[in-house]
Amino acid sequence: MMISATEPTAQAALVAERLREASVELEATFLAEMLKSAGLGQARVSFGGGAGEDQFSSFLIQQQARQMAQTGGIGLSEVLFNAMMEKSDG
Repeated sequence: MMISATEPTAQAALVAERLREASVELEATFLAEMLKSAGLGQARVSFGGGAGEDQFSSFLIQQQARQMAQTGGIGLSEVLFNAMMEKSDG
């Protein structure tokens, strides 16, 4: 007889929470790439911050994308989450 430290419902909730976090992070990464492609974070020609701005703009873009994903984003994280939940169930 196997005794588990956590009951199945708590373990399922932990799995769902981790999958939710992973799906939001995947959407954030996707959104960051889309923002970069759209030109967000590129230094302005007339009044730029120099090399420092170029180096740290990727951090700003990533944080903006993460915030977008956490507040609903484009719905990609929900689709990813549902697909991962289906795979983890069976």
